Amino acid sequence: MTHMNLNLKKKGRNRLEDIIAGRNPVREALRANRPINKLLIAEGALTGSLREIYDLARERKIPVQRVERQHLSKLVPEASHQGVVALAAVREYVDVDDILAGVAPGEDPFLILLDEVHDPHNLGAILRTADAAGAHGIIIPRRRSAPLSRTVARSSAGAVEYVPVARVANIARTIELLKGKGLWVAGADPDGREVYWDARLDGPVALVIGGEGKGLGRLVKEKCDVLVRLPMSGRVNSLNASVAAALLSYEVVRQRRKVLK
Repeated sequence: MTHMNLNLKKKGRNRLEDIIAGRNPVREALRANRPINKLLIAEGALTGSLREIYDLARERKIPVQRVERQHLSKLVPEASHQGVVALAAVREYVDVDDILAGVAPGEDPFLILLDEVHDPHNLGAILRTADAAGAHGIIIPRRRSAPLSRTVARSSAGAVEYVPVARVANIARTIELLKGKGLWVAGADPDGREVYWDARLDGPVALVIGGEGKGLGRLVKEKCDVLVRLPMSGRVNSLNASVAAALLSYEVVRQRRKVLK
């Protein structure tokens, strides 16, 4: 049987192949708990090993997308994909509890949650800001979000190796979880009650940044403790998600009076 793993040459033990093609390689990757962003399965009957692969992915809560077989052939023209392709992450995802456990004793948690940020360049830039500003981790939704891809890794300028990223089923429920653990949750919204520099961001805090064009979802806004706005004087009524994340992150730094080295 012919199969193929496609990969750019990368450094670091956490770096993994981006594309895994073929039933056996995909099945073994799932069994080995490799970090998989998404599974692409050709449309048609799910039988034999393809059904097993599908069930394994669902068990691990990995998004599965049914696509035309031609789409897979274009994605991996040199490989015999056998109706299935896995898109692997460039590093392992973590649990939210893992991020919180990594906070040093006596230090307040600082997290960034992203509500459907689709642009991998934005995610990479936010990872870079999170690393520079001392955030303990980033949380993204499992679906409708840019995953940890090659583009994200390049855009992060290496920060992807140092900032833990958790994927969750539901951002609104995760906000509730964090609030239960004592974090103050501030969402960025054009109609926010306070200008961001007037809001209290100096304790255990989680910032929530909305996706491109859409902003925060209704339920996510309702779950936030406070909505803050960035004052806009120009004709454009919003800022890029990564710019908003940077401004709010460094307001956290300013209020904490943290000295960055």
